[in-house]
Amino acid sequence: MYRITETAVIDGDAAQVWAVATDVSEWPSWDPHEEAARLDGPFATGTTGWSKPKGAPAASWTITAVEVGRLWSSECGLPGGKLTGANSFDDCGPAAVRCAKSVTVTGPLVPLFRLWFGPRIRRDMKRTFAALQDEVTRRTRLG
Repeated sequence: MYRITETAVIDGDAAQVWAVATDVSEWPSWDPHEEAARLDGPFATGTTGWSKPKGAPAASWTITAVEVGRLWSSECGLPGGKLTGANSFDDCGPAAVRCAKSVTVTGPLVPLFRLWFGPRIRRDMKRTFAALQDEVTRRTRLG
């Protein structure tokens, strides 16, 4: 098993941070990690989606848990294993949200992720958090 975790505190209203982070079809417009993304139904457990990260193959995934405003997770199959993503959002008081993201890989592709994809995923997590902050700020200004 191989796990990558990153956290950041985002300035903004918890509901707005959640709205931006779960608006899958808009990910490519603000997240530098995503080339394309879609959700094939409501943002709910069991719904499938698809995304194409920059520098990585496209993948279909399934939302495995949702606690509205607090967390969501997903998983996609890999040859002989799976990739699981978890995203949490903790209200830290007035206008601050602690966001955490983790990716866990199991199966025979762990060495490839550890050596090749892992460093890129970690770097992209940091860039995604910075872009999330920018998008929350932008949407807040639009009202």
